[in-house]
Amino acid sequence: MIKNTAKRIYLILILILLYAPIITLVVLSFNNSKTRAKWGGFTGKWYISLFQNPDIMNALYTTLIIALLSALIATLIGTAASLGIQAMKPKMRTFMMGVTNIPMLNADIVTGISLMLLFVAFRFTLGFSTVLLAHITFNIPYVILSVMPKLKQTKKSTYEAALDLGASPIYAFFKVVLPDIMPGIISGFLLAFTMSLDDFVITHFTKGPGVDTLSTKIYSEVRKGIKPEMYALSTIMFMTVLVLLFLINFTPEQKKSSPSAASKRRRHQSISHIIFKRAVPAAMILVIAAGGFYYGSKNGVTGGDNQLIVYNWGEYLDPDVIPMFEKETGIQVVYEEYETNEIMYPKILSGAIAYDVVCPSDYMIQRMIENDLLAKLNLDNIPNIKNMDSIYMEQSRSFDPDNAYSVPYCVGTVGILYNKTMVHEPVDSWDILWDSKYADSILMQDSVRDAFAVALKRRGYSLNSSKVDQLIQAKDDLIAQKPLVQAYVVDQVRDKMIGNEAALGVIYSGEAGYTKRENPNLEYVIPKEGSNVWIDSWVIPKNAKNKENAEKFINFMCRPDIALMNFEYLTYATPNKAARALIKDEETRNSKILFPNAEDLTNCETFQFLGDDVDSYYNELWNKVKSN
Repeated sequence: MIKNTAKRIYLILILILLYAPIITLVVLSFNNSKTRAKWGGFTGKWYISLFQNPDIMNALYTTLIIALLSALIATLIGTAASLGIQAMKPKMRTFMMGVTNIPMLNADIVTGISLMLLFVAFRFTLGFSTVLLAHITFNIPYVILSVMPKLKQTKKSTYEAALDLGASPIYAFFKVVLPDIMPGIISGFLLAFTMSLDDFVITHFTKGPGVDTLSTKIYSEVRKGIKPEMYALSTIMFMTVLVLLFLINFTPEQKKSSPSAASKRRRHQSISHIIFKRAVPAAMILVIAAGGFYYGSKNGVTGGDNQLIVYNWGEYLDPDVIPMFEKETGIQVVYEEYETNEIMYPKILSGAIAYDVVCPSDYMIQRMIENDLLAKLNLDNIPNIKNMDSIYMEQSRSFDPDNAYSVPYCVGTVGILYNKTMVHEPVDSWDILWDSKYADSILMQDSVRDAFAVALKRRGYSLNSSKVDQLIQAKDDLIAQKPLVQAYVVDQVRDKMIGNEAALGVIYSGEAGYTKRENPNLEYVIPKEGSNVWIDSWVIPKNAKNKENAEKFINFMCRPDIALMNFEYLTYATPNKAARALIKDEETRNSKILFPNAEDLTNCETFQFLGDDVDSYYNELWNKVKSN
């Protein structure tokens, strides 16, 4: 009785821990609402959107083609290497196997960074070819590991007997040795194919613009907030595996039968063998190759003057804008996304990829200017800059003194979002985030500069302070606040506040506008002590190969109708005053959240680059806050 009860409890726990998250994911894939915080009704549109998304389909085919090609090439090289190692003397063979095994024991991140540095040193352009070379490199040891045991089992005397009987070495190899080691070769191929499909880290460091595998694509999507299409993709992957398992495990057992029936069964099995072991794999390869070349031709990187490589934040551009630009100018755009300024900066610094247009934040633009990474803009090629609001052009001078390197794209503030049904007192100061009555109902930004900006401004200090005593005070305040904080989040603050999971949260103004529409009980305020006014701007890296095309693109983005499209898609405020005048909804056009008055920004500052040493000190203090 007790034993049976324990079994049932164990089964229930397994079902809850393993399958409850999957069931949740499947349910969310049919949710009509973009946010997981509320149910918007049943829909299948995310599945339609998934297959209509060229980026995801391109990533899928890129994944399959790289896995197939790298596995084939690695199998050929690995098999040849195995034959050579087997022919060596025992001591040399042991040494070579040790050298071969090291890459498998090495951390993926070390391999990825090493290969990236190698490609940069030899001036390889990061892209499809570098990812393929990287995958071949780390797959070869796995093939050798699979083939060598079979070679050891092969009797040398059989091969020599074939030679004695008049067979040539090549003929003897293909007729005697190859059949014996074929299971190892197939195992090596399948292992290499699987490892390639599964890889993320090495691909992440060796890929270039316009090249994404499923792993890197899903990672980038998750970093900027999971889209419902990702729920749909995950559901399809899960259901595919589930169906295959059912087919494998529930195949009917063969029954004993008469000789004639057995003969028919053997013929049937022979036909099935040909279909499933040869025809189906060949068809799959053809489909993968055809699909890959199709999507590659549609989305691949092509050289020449008729190209533009754009590097922008994730989900930071209306998808219809790029096709419009391409149609009007005839310039092909290769579009790549990043998640943080800190991910973007090393790529620009390395020079491995010659991006033409990038959209960093204020302090990062300052850092790039100081390190001579940006080209001065020819404003004669950007006449639409006249549409920029003078307020933000003046704010930009704090990081771009002469407005020579950057053109504002999106602007906003950081403030407090609060739920009026949970907070019944006036919210006008950062102090409320330290009020114990809101314990476990406060959301803070999981960002060192944003978190310290709150603590510094609360005490009346500059959010760009580099004074040790002020930073230590801010650190101590954040540690004292930590027991009151429900979570340190980034994008999740939006869903949590919409779902009434918290009373107060630090949020960007653009996100606040969206949450207010989804939940009317939410309100946004810039505290009286001041806050951060952030500006993301278009810049051109110094090593850009298509500077004139880049300036055409920036000018296009400054056009009022295009700026309006991006504003309506992003919900982040536009610094384009001509675009603002085109906003039809009066409430939105006059929103103090999106478009604060100059007096609302009196105590606000833009972030500045404080130097590597000060940045390190900020990170050191932040680690103490998080670990306390």
